[in-house]
Amino acid sequence: MIYFKLPFDETLYSTDQKQNTESVSFHSFDVLRQIDFKGSITEASGQFEKTDIMSEDLLKDGSRFKAETKEEYTDTLHQIIEVIKDYQLPKLVYSRRKIFKDFNSIDFKESFVKLCASYPNAFRYIFNNGENAWMGAFSETLGKFNKKTHQFETMSLAGTLPVSEEWTEKEIEEQKPVTSYIQNILRNYSGSIEMSETYDHISGNIKHLRTDFKAQINPEDLDNLISDLHPTPAVCGIPKDFCKQNIQKFEKFPRELYAGFIKVETDENVMFFVNLRCAKLYKDSVHVFVGGGITSQSNPEKEWQETELKSEAVLKNLVVS
Repeated sequence: MIYFKLPFDETLYSTDQKQNTESVSFHSFDVLRQIDFKGSITEASGQFEKTDIMSEDLLKDGSRFKAETKEEYTDTLHQIIEVIKDYQLPKLVYSRRKIFKDFNSIDFKESFVKLCASYPNAFRYIFNNGENAWMGAFSETLGKFNKKTHQFETMSLAGTLPVSEEWTEKEIEEQKPVTSYIQNILRNYSGSIEMSETYDHISGNIKHLRTDFKAQINPEDLDNLISDLHPTPAVCGIPKDFCKQNIQKFEKFPRELYAGFIKVETDENVMFFVNLRCAKLYKDSVHVFVGGGITSQSNPEKEWQETELKSEAVLKNLVVS
């Protein structure tokens, strides 16, 4: 089963599993794995009311993963910053798992209700296909394509601070190459591109810098465009291939669906959402995935605190006993 809400839409949806076409699909960060939910997208509030989603219904955690300590994380970050300086990289994105086990049981149905209320501007989902269970909420759009007008929309979203703090040069410089990267790719597919001013994007207790794009593209180019955009510098770094190699070298665990993307197709639109602020769910643990853009100006202590803030997106909404 899957339940989800679209950004700024409080209608609860699912798929009816009556057709063999994929309406919703989750793609892993390395795009080597895909989880599909087939059938037409249907309104599902009545079905959800009758559903219980408890931690007891999930599989046990057999991964044997141990979360990084703060010391391990900051030590690795010092190494990454040296690589960034040596190769003059604009940024590299490093992530970690925070593993939560301090509970007897979790009511994931009520947790999802809380998550939806906390992040109304996000794509919010929970699913359990028997082998994998995940929950998340994030508002970064990898792309949205209107089937009638052929307009493609995307965004550059990078830089993170608590809502109350002022932007520094570090965050501004982190977002610039993301914007340039997206703009350059769109130029390969469209001669008509609109770009907004950069502005604040609020997501719960944190904010990001955001720039929006609109472009006219050919429908047959959509899949190639998404392939070129993913992974964006916001979840990988620049240059893409070099940063992906270093992510595999330095990160302690596979990203799985984290920082991959979710494709949702309706009659009118094809939407692609970046899968951030998410967690893999088990009977006896919750693995929360969090990361941040590292630059030559990064402070490892502040980066740790940023990932702690990001982990609250899921953790503060868990209904535990």
